[in-house]
Amino acid sequence: MNIPENLKYTNEHEWIRVEGEEAVIGITDYAQHELGDIVFVDIDTEGEKLLAGERFGTVEAVKTVSDLYMPVAGTVLAINPDLEAAPELVNKEPYEGGWMIRIKIDDASATDALLDSKAYLELTGE
Repeated sequence: MNIPENLKYTNEHEWIRVEGEEAVIGITDYAQHELGDIVFVDIDTEGEKLLAGERFGTVEAVKTVSDLYMPVAGTVLAINPDLEAAPELVNKEPYEGGWMIRIKIDDASATDALLDSKAYLELTGE
């Protein structure tokens, strides 16, 4: 399982990569593996200001639908346009082409409360 050290993680299996005042968010390699073949990503929160822990969308796999949660508070600036035509990117490239949203972070220090790669590895038991 791939757990990049430069990212932060949530207990709900989202990852966040901070890029200045913005951040990119997606689901982890572990999460996509557990979900199986992803067939649809539904995110309709572009332009919305959301709190940490609030739902920003859903991901649908062959057997289940799972909610997606904000790791930190912020405003959704963009949704990955490639996921509409190719939701399987989440399975193939969860940390690159399969990213889900880009946000403007309210408080970058909020990421300090998230899991680092070692803590996330312990959480998943991998």
